[in-house]
Amino acid sequence: MLSIDPQAESLFAAAAELSGEARKEFLDRECANHEELRGQLEGLLRAHDRVNHAIDRPVVQDDGLQATCLDDTQAVGAVIAGRYKLLEQIGDGGMGTVWMAEQREPVKRLVAVKLIKPGMDSKAVLARFEAERQALAMMDHPNIAKVHDAGTDEKGRPYFVMELVKGMPLTEYCDARKLTVNERLSLFVQICSAVQHAHQKAVIHRDLKPTNVLVTEHDGKPVPKVIDFGLAKALNASQMLTERTLHTAYGTVVGTPLYMAPEQVGINALDVDTRTDIYALGVILYELLTGTTPLEKARFKEAAWEEVKRLIREEEPPRPSTRLSSDKTLPSLAASRQVDPGQLRRQVQGELDWIVMKA
Repeated sequence: MLSIDPQAESLFAAAAELSGEARKEFLDRECANHEELRGQLEGLLRAHDRVNHAIDRPVVQDDGLQATCLDDTQAVGAVIAGRYKLLEQIGDGGMGTVWMAEQREPVKRLVAVKLIKPGMDSKAVLARFEAERQALAMMDHPNIAKVHDAGTDEKGRPYFVMELVKGMPLTEYCDARKLTVNERLSLFVQICSAVQHAHQKAVIHRDLKPTNVLVTEHDGKPVPKVIDFGLAKALNASQMLTERTLHTAYGTVVGTPLYMAPEQVGINALDVDTRTDIYALGVILYELLTGTTPLEKARFKEAAWEEVKRLIREEEPPRPSTRLSSDKTLPSLAASRQVDPGQLRRQVQGELDWIVMKA
């Protein structure tokens, strides 16, 4: 097992979301005068980038961290715990991978298996992994993926088995099916119900975004499923999810910038509560209505990290109806919602404007 500095792990989640100049500036600031920390963090990021962008090619073993990214226990055909045969990798995060697998016993079915990446199994990562499993196990809601099983593999690494959600990311599904505004709102209400359930269980998701809401179909009807509680945070210390769990170092940012609430990039990024998820829900609703996020993606792409944080904290986005009025793509947006441009603006003006901006 590699010895990974806990501080490097806590910074890794934030750094992995950045690229180019923004990532360099983040490393310069967070690792100032700590060359060893920076070296280890850069190694983690190189390994992460190679797995993300070249998962179908062998990893070049130019340092110890990279050499551990893949092994024969996490490959197509491998069998976990004697009963879960890995069929296809369907997800990849900073610390773990998600596989579609065939469960052989006691029942035969397709499931999703989440595994810790080889070489990432330090105490802090194991604690985060266990916390995600525990957070999901606490849930009992039709719009949250269920946990079926958990244990350790042949090398002692933990895994957990979830319901396999065969679906499309929320916004992709809505656009592909040309859902009306009312149909989009119906899905959104179900997502809100799932998030409310998590909050009632004293768990904050902290990374709500369209790609973490998959839409599947049951009996011909769309059903959204909230997934990936990998950055979840407990509200109640008695839940045993804090301290040893998905908690990061003081001041470390976790989440996806376009959907992050201002408090997530504040001085104390740990000072978040249920309002953080409410803000992200507001961003998702904004995108469902207008086809874009409140703060445009292009402004984030090459911005330095300090500028990204400033935008999140200080920029006042236009109301959804205002954004629609100034959007040159309004005719195509309206067509994808099965209305004319004027109708779409009128549907969004008023209550929907107010709800989105309130969130």
